[in-house]
Amino acid sequence: MTTLTQEQRDAFWRDGYLMVEDAVTPAQLAALKGEIAGWVEQSRAHAAPFGPPTVDGRPRFDMGAEHSAEKPALRRINNPSDISDAYREVMLDARMVDMVAELIGPDVKFHHCKINLKLPGARTEVNYHQDFAYTPHTNDDIVTALLFLDDVDESNGCLTVVPGSHKGPVLSLFEGERFTGAVAPDEEKRALAQSMPCLGKAGSVCLMHTRLLHGSAANGADTSRGLYICVYTAADAVPIARNPMPSLNEGRIVRGKEARFARLKEGMVELPKQPKTASFFTVIGQDSKQAAE
Repeated sequence: MTTLTQEQRDAFWRDGYLMVEDAVTPAQLAALKGEIAGWVEQSRAHAAPFGPPTVDGRPRFDMGAEHSAEKPALRRINNPSDISDAYREVMLDARMVDMVAELIGPDVKFHHCKINLKLPGARTEVNYHQDFAYTPHTNDDIVTALLFLDDVDESNGCLTVVPGSHKGPVLSLFEGERFTGAVAPDEEKRALAQSMPCLGKAGSVCLMHTRLLHGSAANGADTSRGLYICVYTAADAVPIARNPMPSLNEGRIVRGKEARFARLKEGMVELPKQPKTASFFTVIGQDSKQAAE
């Protein structure tokens, strides 16, 4: 039994993204939201990033500069599936994983995950970029599943995307020799003119192609906007740069079986020309000032 209709699958490959409701069960969603509430409360006692370290040694929890005990601004949880049974269960066995398998499967593996959280009044903005530049592989059968932890509308910092941009080139995220994590201003201006908001109820998912241009504004509402972001690849897509957010579950097969060989898609290893003084694959593995979505 399929989860997506043929019309939905066609829309994904045409537009580069697809919104689907009820990507998790009510019980799964409640468990995820419960964990978030607890982590936000913990953050009140901290003035700097904190928590059990990730595989590469960074703090698990990160806050915005505006964070305070009275008004928390917890904005990022790195690889929550490493520390939470609820998040690991959804990463491995939720309806959204079946959807991903129908798009790039049947053999699918996990790459990394994170929570991008915009609490009321959060000033976090995400400039336009493509995820493939952060996680290049031998082919681009890579889907980012952005699960809505809250109801999302245009007031609380929704994701905005440029339909069809996944069919275009992979754009540079450098300004001269400086890594910005964002496309050039003229490219962003064009993106903003063509962008569409991704709106929906908590429990919905936006399935996004790795080459799709996207960004988001700050949260101007009194409601939270949380996204649980899981990145999945076809089993025969092999990384050609280190994971910018290594996980205990990196490379784990979540549907089907492991691939015996890498599949190379022509042009996939041809990333934008970077400054000679910059090691692109080193830079993209580091945290930039923006919390990429």
